[in-house]
Amino acid sequence: MLSDLPIRKIIHVDMDAFYASVEILDNPELKGKPVAVGGGGKRGVISAASYEARKFGVRSAMAGNLAIKLCPELIFVKPNFERYTEISKKIRKIFFDYTDLVEPLSLDEAYLDVTNNKKGNPSASLIAQEIRARIFNELGLTASAGISINKFVAKVASDYNKPNGQKTVNPEEVIGFLEALDIRKFYGVGKVTAEKMYQLGIFTGNDLKLKSLEYLDSHFGKSGSYYYYVVRGIHTSEVKPNRIRKSLAAERTFSENLSSEVFMLEKLEQIASEVSRRLAKSKVSGKTVTLKIKYSDFTLQTRSKTLHYFISDKALILDTAKDLLYQERLNNSVRLLGISLSNLNTETKKVIEQKSVSVQLKFGF
Repeated sequence: MLSDLPIRKIIHVDMDAFYASVEILDNPELKGKPVAVGGGGKRGVISAASYEARKFGVRSAMAGNLAIKLCPELIFVKPNFERYTEISKKIRKIFFDYTDLVEPLSLDEAYLDVTNNKKGNPSASLIAQEIRARIFNELGLTASAGISINKFVAKVASDYNKPNGQKTVNPEEVIGFLEALDIRKFYGVGKVTAEKMYQLGIFTGNDLKLKSLEYLDSHFGKSGSYYYYVVRGIHTSEVKPNRIRKSLAAERTFSENLSSEVFMLEKLEQIASEVSRRLAKSKVSGKTVTLKIKYSDFTLQTRSKTLHYFISDKALILDTAKDLLYQERLNNSVRLLGISLSNLNTETKKVIEQKSVSVQLKFGF
């Protein structure tokens, strides 16, 4: 039962169109115009789109040539990840003024546990409001936030009043909120899963709640129990400030398809160099090298090899990637290559223990 669980005060902060907003911040002449961060060529992919561009249907991960058809006035801007990282660090510094329990999901979003916060403020909603105001006043960017009793509900809620808004789902409102929610809004339910749920007559949280644990397990495997519990407001995952990196990767999409392994070696060398640079920056190494190959027909293949020792050197990464490339014949011409290193030597970090605090449902949000 939800009422039997300790209730935490969780905020999910999600920056609004982060990459595009940073570009507009640095180039004020772009303000009010449809902007896409990414490539606009035949092989370009959109990393982020301003809200003006989204009105035309432009979205992240969309091909650049399709985006320009939807929005002929679209302005393409080259990504500047060093700048995005710089801004992201400043945002996180604001977060840490309120709590040490900050779990970044990416450069532009994070969970904060403010149950016991540095400001001694009993209202998570007011803390979220203050954080968003500081981000705007100090950095000139807007953020949205979701506030609730656990990470799942907070994550869903943060998307409710975007852009530049927030939504609080109080403890007594959680069940009704989830029951009325469109199944597509459930975090963890992707397009394919949503279609499968539709076929099973599951369109809302209430429809999902009517299904038994056994039913969901039989149709969705390991994810079945996750769906069963989150729709009941039960999500016990704590905010983990020391998330340990599990892999590190780099990839390249080519302007023209590559049809021979010989032509791919130069590209692999560049990718291996980038992976090695990122490993050095993160001060990690790994044992498992994975080669990612996306063919011209968009089918994806991965080939992996685990070594007996940790590596981070470009030459060793490249040699292993070459072995994987020549491991078997290519199925088709290639449009993308990627290299990732996993099975890292990341030291186990101390996990901050959070003491469960029993709180009644009438909790100060």
